[in-house]
Amino acid sequence: MIRTKAMGVGCVFAAMLMALAVLPTNAKTENEPPLSEAEQLLQARYSQMLDTLQAKIAGQLPKIDENKRTAFMEAHAAEGKASPYQDTNPEFAQAEAKSLKAAQPILTAVGTFLAGDTLDAPLVKCAVLADATPHRLAQFAQQGTEEAALVEKLLDDNNLMKQMLVAGGAKDGRYAEAMHIYTAIHKTSRHAHKGILQRLALGTSLELAVPVEVNGGNTIVHVDPVKRYLNYEKAYLNGELDPAFPSMMTWECRHITNDPFTDEEIVWGRQMMRSYRPDIIFEPDYRWRYAKIVKTDVAYKSPEWTPDSGTSKAQQLINGGGKCGPRAWFGRFATRCFGIPTWGVRQRGHAAMSHWTPNGWTTCFGAHWRWNWWDGRRGLDFLLETQARGHANDYMKVLRTQWVGDALGEKKVDGMRPGTGGFWHALALNQKRAIVAQAKPVEVALTGADLAEANESTKAEKIMNARIEEADKKVVTGRDGTITIPAVACSSPRNNTAKILFMKSFSGGMQLHYNRLGNPEAFEYAFEVARGGKYELTARVVTVSRDQHLLLTPNNTKSAIDIALPYTVGTWAETRPVEITLIHGTNTLRFTREAPNYGLTIKEFKLTPLK
Repeated sequence: MIRTKAMGVGCVFAAMLMALAVLPTNAKTENEPPLSEAEQLLQARYSQMLDTLQAKIAGQLPKIDENKRTAFMEAHAAEGKASPYQDTNPEFAQAEAKSLKAAQPILTAVGTFLAGDTLDAPLVKCAVLADATPHRLAQFAQQGTEEAALVEKLLDDNNLMKQMLVAGGAKDGRYAEAMHIYTAIHKTSRHAHKGILQRLALGTSLELAVPVEVNGGNTIVHVDPVKRYLNYEKAYLNGELDPAFPSMMTWECRHITNDPFTDEEIVWGRQMMRSYRPDIIFEPDYRWRYAKIVKTDVAYKSPEWTPDSGTSKAQQLINGGGKCGPRAWFGRFATRCFGIPTWGVRQRGHAAMSHWTPNGWTTCFGAHWRWNWWDGRRGLDFLLETQARGHANDYMKVLRTQWVGDALGEKKVDGMRPGTGGFWHALALNQKRAIVAQAKPVEVALTGADLAEANESTKAEKIMNARIEEADKKVVTGRDGTITIPAVACSSPRNNTAKILFMKSFSGGMQLHYNRLGNPEAFEYAFEVARGGKYELTARVVTVSRDQHLLLTPNNTKSAIDIALPYTVGTWAETRPVEITLIHGTNTLRFTREAPNYGLTIKEFKLTPLK
């Protein structure tokens, strides 16, 4: 493209429009089928809209000094030559700093324009048309009158389009598909029209516009976006999601409902955690909340999965363990189950995860962000966006800069390769950097980096000490002589240890959890019996792993009784009864386990007299 030294943005745009006649930004790819006559008419209509908006926007853009523009783009391009693209690489860090320095005078010059919303309506519509492309919109609209009406409704709703763009836009530019999902959710739910549930509905629609494939199985199955939304709506209305969930923005919501597990597995995940490890649900350190289940219960080992057992992929993971990949899958699953935004993480030779906390995002079970990538994006680039989005008013400048780039038909910055993209998109990147440089956010510490491949507890781990009330420890003898012993009524230990944890129960009262980690430890009960004789002992338990046992020694007998524990798959169930003999007066029951053992939760023991 030939231009004079004094050419401003408006002139550049006029020249670009001429180039578009030869190579339009919405040109179909070689893999796309040819358009039908109906599609050609629709494409022509949407293309005309785009051209009209581009011309309108071109006349209202601020003038930019060409020398400053050239200097900035040279500095921006230099970033791509400074690999590896990490903050610890001095050459790359210097290249980033030079880009920001070169961008600053331009950002100052266009600051008033970016801070105002007078051009938002045409910018928003133009950005949607350009990103969706008239070609794909035409393909969607020609399917029928309902589909065509959805496209028209979308393009007539500037407020909705703006919400979509603020939330990061429809995945892969599938705005028509997102509109279809969003409309279907609204038809299905009366709650999806305002507040957090409206944001959840929109985030789900934007992210699942590209179908999410469910993990596992020989048949390809995709997540149903409407059912996925309803799954979380029901959980929210039932009070099952994290207390922070109502504060999530639409951009954050899209990182919640895109889990590649089934809706049934997600429901199970919530129920399992509430029954088996409620302490992890209430973990005060948000870095560990929910994700801690990986450290405590998903063993790092060669996986032992039995796919023909009738259990789901998620249930297989916690039962059979696995190395970094399966542990990362389960951690992402656990956080998303409760409404915590989660971003997958890949690292060289390793898989991990990252997730939201009230203080910012953290990488979990892996190394620093500089080593991360996921879904075509570097970890540092994703972290930058999360930090910049924390300043909503300033972030609107980033968005408007991106919208201008879309209107100009520029290439976006490649999330994996710095130094790419057109002028306005490169400027938007540096607008993010400017926001973060001024705000100086404190980066959230890594979570479990030293435990990425370990099964051991750390000395710094905090164990929740729940106060045990006397009523919770009361041993009750019924009229028929049945004795009920709460699991927390231990005579030893009386307080939490590294192995044995007493915690509040969602079913009321308290429960005992026998930790998978560490060496076996005994726990005992001393209680009074009014009538000696033979009794059947059962326990109400939760297990998530197969082939477990509990060893019982009543009244210091020489041999222990082996109690086979049922595989309850994370729900409450009774053990099969074992026969023991009790004496009149004080009795003791001593329980222990053999190494290696897996996690076990116990609510109570029952001793039923035999006739």
